[in-house]
Amino acid sequence: MSQFDIKRPIVKLPDQQPEQQIPDEELVWTDAEQERIEERKAKYPDPKSAIMDLLWMAQEKFDYLPPEAIRLCADTLDMDYARAYGVATFYTQYYKEEKGKFVLDVCTCFSCQMMGGYDILHYLEEKLGIHKGETTDDGMFTVEEVECLGCCGSAPMMQVTNGPYVHNLTKDKVDALLDDLKEGKMPPFVSVTLPQDEDEMGGNRRSDAEATETYQTPPRSQAVK
Repeated sequence: MSQFDIKRPIVKLPDQQPEQQIPDEELVWTDAEQERIEERKAKYPDPKSAIMDLLWMAQEKFDYLPPEAIRLCADTLDMDYARAYGVATFYTQYYKEEKGKFVLDVCTCFSCQMMGGYDILHYLEEKLGIHKGETTDDGMFTVEEVECLGCCGSAPMMQVTNGPYVHNLTKDKVDALLDDLKEGKMPPFVSVTLPQDEDEMGGNRRSDAEATETYQTPPRSQAVK
């Protein structure tokens, strides 16, 4: 052990020689994907700026981003692997390990924390029998704790698999959501009507929402006295 080795890391360090998860013959872009990549690169003065697009494409292709998938993106853009790895690990929307069919991202940032974010997170852990960061044995659900999702006014809330938000969560609403997901029913895109829209503009202004929900005064967390 050298003087630079970290004996007691605060967080788990990445494996320096991880086992490859995707066979070499699958680590290629199709002609259609390559065409899409060229379109993405053409949008930026520096083609390397397309790294977020390519990482997203790779995640759609492989379901998650093991190191070899990140390296494929880096090599495609002729950029350092470390830079691509830094982008992939910065955002929780990029999955660096296999996840369940449905990823439940529960916001516990300050507003949600005060309004019951941890209550919902712990309820999910108890109901599904797993801790945050884990996946149920049947591969159906992964529970994650995430930072601000930008919906403080409809706390507590969560995002489902990088897709729709579910607002104003309660235990009953979580139960109903899990039942729907088990049947393959994703929640709709719901637009929450802001108070000023209701009072000054005659209601919800979104024309593309599958459903609307009226603003509610968020609850107070059970942990807050």
